[in-house]
Amino acid sequence: MATEWHAPYESLTPETRDMGRALQSLQEEIEAIDWYNQRADVTSDAELRKIIEHNRDEEKEHAAMVLEWIRRHDPAFDKCLKQYLFTAADILEVEEGSKGDSGAAPSSLAPGAGPAPTASPSLTVGSLRGKGTPRHS
Repeated sequence: MATEWHAPYESLTPETRDMGRALQSLQEEIEAIDWYNQRADVTSDAELRKIIEHNRDEEKEHAAMVLEWIRRHDPAFDKCLKQYLFTAADILEVEEGSKGDSGAAPSSLAPGAGPAPTASPSLTVGSLRGKGTPRHS
């Protein structure tokens, strides 16, 4: 299924169009992973299962690559990924820790398992716009 634009395509910024393409690609890669998992589960041929699992794992690589592109181009997504990924604590505890006034992680987090430190904001086209600058040109 092609990307379904919910606003007039011509009115979208190039950044929004590219992000839409990336999100659609991520969705397709994740769907493919699910489909390969299902096919591997039901095949009775061991050699075919190995091939299907190999193909599934390639889709995981593709998903990770596009997710990294999304992270690099969306500061809010970047912040969320840094907060939740690669932690050992209960995911909801990580969320609750982020709501505190100090922003400190809860004490129940495993050492080194708290939210990743936030990197300096990157300079992007979007960051060059003033707060009141319209997104359409």
